[in-house]
Amino acid sequence: MFIGLTAMIWALTSDGDWRLFVDWPSVVITVGGTIAATLISHPMEHIKRVPLLVRVAFSQRRQTAEEVIPLMVRFAEKARREGLLAMEEEAEALDDPFLRKGIQLAVDGVDPEIVRNVLETEIDFLSERHAAGRAVFQTAGNFAPAFGMLGTLIGLIRMLAYLEDPDKIGSGLAVALITTFYGAILANLVCLPIANKLQVKSSQDLLVKALIVEGILAIQAGDNPRIVEEKLRAFLSRSTPGRGQLPAQEGVRSSHAA
Repeated sequence: MFIGLTAMIWALTSDGDWRLFVDWPSVVITVGGTIAATLISHPMEHIKRVPLLVRVAFSQRRQTAEEVIPLMVRFAEKARREGLLAMEEEAEALDDPFLRKGIQLAVDGVDPEIVRNVLETEIDFLSERHAAGRAVFQTAGNFAPAFGMLGTLIGLIRMLAYLEDPDKIGSGLAVALITTFYGAILANLVCLPIANKLQVKSSQDLLVKALIVEGILAIQAGDNPRIVEEKLRAFLSRSTPGRGQLPAQEGVRSSHAA
């Protein structure tokens, strides 16, 4: 985003007066219209999560599949050496509530199929929450160019209304062009890139959760720690070409096939 804004500012200032590209009525039409349409399109509980989602999109520290595999292998070694009950104390100290819940279910002796169903249901709901948050930015990205075009129509109407007055034609034409410009920037440099970034992070999260499910089931089945590691690494290799990422629901489907 910084690179894009820097390039645009340089382009606007390198060959003339940058104030030519500032028009407050155009800002109100484009930004105000986009915000209004997005508020209409989504419930308020989704809108309230926007600041959190922006922070998630720009945060760097996320649990990765490569970090989860050694953790699951360590639990497998502990369970094989000391039994499933030995994992309980260490599990309570985990920061990840999903992993903590899965290990607790295994320690409690819950049937493996029930463990799978419980954890995959949670993954499904997590995926839906991610999709709902992403949809807010996708909606804004779709509406921004439309309100830019609406501002263009307003500017053209104003321009045609004052054809006899050349001084007023210029201001109308400026509104007509600049609103489209603002709409394109808002959609293609802010809203849609954030939506795409949230999609990538959601895919990473779902992959990690699916790996955890497979790891817990393998530990519960008493698999050798080396076999657990090989299972999880083979599962990781089935992900999409961007290593460590899965499409929104693929992590859940892959766990059924494993």
